Amino acid sequence: MTTKAVTETPARHSEHAVIVEGVKKYYYMGSEVVKALDGIDLEIDKGDYISIMGPSGSGKTTLFNIVGGLDKPTTGRVFIDRTDIAKLDAYELAWLRCRKIGYIFQTFNLVPIMTALQNVMLPMIFAGVETAERETRGVELLRLVGLPDRLDHKPTELSGGQQQRVAIARAFANKPAIVLADEPTGNLDLNTGLAIIDLLIEMNRTQGVTIMCNTHDLKIISASDRVIWIRDGCVDRIESRDELQIDVGGLE
Repeated sequence: MTTKAVTETPARHSEHAVIVEGVKKYYYMGSEVVKALDGIDLEIDKGDYISIMGPSGSGKTTLFNIVGGLDKPTTGRVFIDRTDIAKLDAYELAWLRCRKIGYIFQTFNLVPIMTALQNVMLPMIFAGVETAERETRGVELLRLVGLPDRLDHKPTELSGGQQQRVAIARAFANKPAIVLADEPTGNLDLNTGLAIIDLLIEMNRTQGVTIMCNTHDLKIISASDRVIWIRDGCVDRIESRDELQIDVGGLE
């Protein structure tokens, strides 16, 4: 299936994996208006590794969910790989999420009764990939994330770090345009978290996939091309890795 031609942006946007234009997300509670997002404009290039950071309640998760097509803005538009996702019907949006976006969750979200290989192949089943290709690609992805000898292991037979590696392999299963990582190191110890960050860097560079990471973990800064700081539903600032200022008390 192909998306409608009217959903695509002009050619000038072809170098961007994600474009966010004037996105607002308001929640109405009686007479009170909660402005989760209050006018977000972003352009994320293909192949970028981006971290979204900010205090709790700043709007990071809301932005993350809207970019991933899991929520809709009150106003504004989001383009994924030149497609205006607001113009997609439910079927088209499901198609885009399956083929254009990979998700990595803090809690792994693996299917407990499935093996590592079956978990990685699952998105490919929904995408209509033939069995032989699913198996070949699944084995290769698990090899890339360092688990060639864990194909037949179920999640309960894997450590937290190994489960997250399976989740990363699954996110890359359908060769997405963008991978959204939601606190990918949040449930991991320091050393395992660092190993996962290194793996995401490697996958970003070798697979050429744009990675957008929602995080509180300052270690992920070292992996990011740019850091987008969100505060009170707005973009507070955008800094490249070289521009980041680190003080003794933390990161500013």
